[in-house]
This record gives sequence, structure tokens and C-alpha cells, in this order.
Amino acid sequence: MELKLVIRMLLRRWWLMLIPAAIVAIFAVPNLIRNEQVASGGFTTGFRYSAAQGQSNLPNRDGDYQDVWLASEFVVNAFTDWVRSSTFRAELQVIVGSDIDLSLLGIAADNSRSIGLVIMSYPDADELAQIADAAIEVLQTRNQDYFPHLGDTPAEVTIIDAPIVEAAPPPLTNRFAPVIQLAVALFIGFCIALLAEYFDQTLRTEDEVEAQGLQVLASIPKHC
Repeated sequence: MELKLVIRMLLRRWWLMLIPAAIVAIFAVPNLIRNEQVASGGFTTGFRYSAAQGQSNLPNRDGDYQDVWLASEFVVNAFTDWVRSSTFRAELQVIVGSDIDLSLLGIAADNSRSIGLVIMSYPDADELAQIADAAIEVLQTRNQDYFPHLGDTPAEVTIIDAPIVEAAPPPLTNRFAPVIQLAVALFIGFCIALLAEYFDQTLRTEDEVEAQGLQVLASIPKHC
């Protein structure tokens, strides 16, 4: 019975529900149907690398190269943490200069055993390419300044995948914002319809009359 009343209310107050949705649709629908991105997600790039101590810094061994691979894994682990540090950003700033704002740079790093991964994001594609080149230079030439156990010789860093700058997709909140806005507008319209129904004292059906404790003796057909 309650569902029937709700359906009646929706059929009677549908225009109230559509008012907020229509207002929002004026601004949201063009963003939803156009082909270009709702908002730019900037640009991303990344590269993979391997790293190991120089041959001169390796301990003497008798045909067992397991320690060499283990040492390489430790070096990559250390570099993964270094890439995310403030000192690495400071070294980048020295190379790229003050014209590039590194406060807008996002850096993420990970590693799988002896392979390191660096991912960077930035609003400008050309500047991001410069930053990526600078990051490789810092990794290859300045690591010995932060890891004393490497001695005076920097670890050998080899780039496995060269960085390629690509457009990043916009955030999910931007891509689905028009749909979310329309859904919220419909919900607000539904709430308005409920309030209008609650404060409306008009009796329209036999059920509403009988709910007031009155007896219906007869009714006039709507179309007669």
C-alpha cells in the first residue's frame, strides 16, 4: 500500500523533481556529452632502471655471483626511498633551474628485486620531459653523495625503459562529476516533492478521505 502511495506522489509531483535536475543539466550535460576531457589530468612519465655497485667496490668472491645480485637489490631498494626524498628534489631543482616549479611535481617509486621504477606527474609535458632527464642524471651521477658505502664511485645505473611523456586521464571525480551532479539534483527534487506532499492538505482519493475518518458515500467519475 505504501509503495502505491509513493508512486501516486511521484506521478503527481514529477515536475518538482525535474526542476533541480533541469537546472543542473544546463551545465552538466554539455560536459558529459562532449568528446574532450572534462578537466586535464596533466601528464605522466616513468622509467625503469637497474643499479649496482661498481666492480671496484665489490668484495672479493670465488665464483659466486649471488652476492652481486643481492647487492644490486639492496642498491635499488635504497634508491627507491631516495627518489621520494626532499634531497632528490633539491638535486632536481639544481639541474632544471628555478623556472620549473617542482612543488607541482608528483613522484612515486617502487621496486621489484633488482629493478627500480620511477613514476612522475606534472602539469606541463615539455617541463616534465626535462624533469625526467634530470632525474636520470641525478640517479646516475649523484648517488654516491647520499650513500657513503658506495665510496667515491657512483653506483652504475642503467635505464631499462626510456621515459615517455603521456597525457594522464582526468581524475574519476572529474570524469563522473556530471553524472553525480544529476543524481544529486534528482535526489534533491525527490526531497522537495516529499515536502510538498507532506504539507499539502488537499484530499484527492477515497483512501485519503477515509484516512481522515470520513465515510465515502459516492464518487463522481473523472470523465463523465
